[in-house]
Amino acid sequence: MSLTLYNTAARALEPFTPLEKGRVGIYVCGVTVYDLCHIGHARSAIVFDVLVRYLRALGNDVTYVRNFTDVDDKIIARAKDLGESPEDLAGRYIEAFYTDMDQLDIMRADREPRATEHIEAMIDMIRILIEKGNAYRAGDDVYFAVESLPGYGALSGRKLEDMKAGSRIAIGEQKRHPMDFALWKAAKEGEPQWDSPWGKGRPGWHMECSVMSTHYLGTTFDIHGGGEDLLFPHHENERAQAVAALGGEFARYWIHNGFVTVNSEKMSKSLGNFLTIRDALKLYHPQVLRMFLISQHYRSPLDFTRSAVEAHRSGLTRLYRALERMDAILGPWNYDQGLSKQLKGDALPLPEEFRQAMDDDLNTARAVAFLFEKLKEINRIIGQEASLSESDRSLLAEGREELIVCASVLGLLKESPAAFFEGVAKDTVTLDNAEVERLVADRTEARKKKEWKRADEIRDILKKMGVVLEDGPKGTTWHRDV
Repeated sequence: MSLTLYNTAARALEPFTPLEKGRVGIYVCGVTVYDLCHIGHARSAIVFDVLVRYLRALGNDVTYVRNFTDVDDKIIARAKDLGESPEDLAGRYIEAFYTDMDQLDIMRADREPRATEHIEAMIDMIRILIEKGNAYRAGDDVYFAVESLPGYGALSGRKLEDMKAGSRIAIGEQKRHPMDFALWKAAKEGEPQWDSPWGKGRPGWHMECSVMSTHYLGTTFDIHGGGEDLLFPHHENERAQAVAALGGEFARYWIHNGFVTVNSEKMSKSLGNFLTIRDALKLYHPQVLRMFLISQHYRSPLDFTRSAVEAHRSGLTRLYRALERMDAILGPWNYDQGLSKQLKGDALPLPEEFRQAMDDDLNTARAVAFLFEKLKEINRIIGQEASLSESDRSLLAEGREELIVCASVLGLLKESPAAFFEGVAKDTVTLDNAEVERLVADRTEARKKKEWKRADEIRDILKKMGVVLEDGPKGTTWHRDV
């Protein structure tokens, strides 16, 4: 089986075949930097981070481009409210973006252009569209003429006549068709502005992605991605501009991730359920949050609830406990080297079951399930710790490497067990270790005397304290239930 992806443009699953064998170009719409990123942004970033990791793990040379929208109505309005320049506001939130994404172990894109770095190229594309009859000047504004491009609306599955019936021209606009959209906006007092053949102003939002994607990846490239909310009008308009101006196919595969809701409601500041990445990271370890965000298929909606996230903390803890035991038996794995650094275009040895899951339209839910199937195999061997043969140790070493290699493609198991447990313990109750040790010793003594009821009572006391006991051939050990 080879990688199959759901192509929004075709509304079907399609085998993924890059333009050039072994080389893949991906463009993903980044954030508009006027505020802190929320968990919906985190999901989208992680989805495409995993896609890039997997493509590289298969041995592809991937060029990943993700932009920043650093000039926009929202940025201008927010900067005015805060009494700072749009440039300073955008710069501050770009740094905040990096801080949040780094905590979630989201790899930096190969190219991360800002819209304001490509204004001249946007002006050039607008000029070409006017010359070709796909755009027109209306006062000091310039609009794209949607009727000039046959098939406009095909990407999002809309018909132009239906869109016209449900739209209107706003006061002050001089459009020929209600769905025509701005390529250049005339300058308003106090706003960022650039010189152009049509007067001072700034490009429309859609223009930036048409220019930056084709600048770095060519007029036809492999994959364009983003959240499903961007499909229309942004991606539809972006595609229309690029195809009309440059020819070519633009993006061959369109990948869109689903929404994140909070307690079954759409995230909204007015509802008080707007959850930034920073707020979420105050509650959950970054690896726990990441595991939750890949726990469902990327095209499915994902409902953020405390119980759902905490369930993944428990699962991740089991994986790290197994790593801890294997490190004690086999010697520590070099977690500092980070397998993510190996995702540089050299194919990794991925188990067939894991590949089948990922080849099935990047089915991370199945891929995570594979990790826990591998965990069962590992725990069966660990259970024989007192009498492990060389063959068993070899199988255990292979199991550990498979587990870590597959997890690295998902961006998981990136740190040592000790570092993970220290991180997740920050939001748990502080334990009195001396008291725990005393109770464990009392239980051991009760078991020696075959006072099973008393031993069970002590186990229950420890469980309520958040302590898990493990009885083995070398005695009883304990750890936090984190």
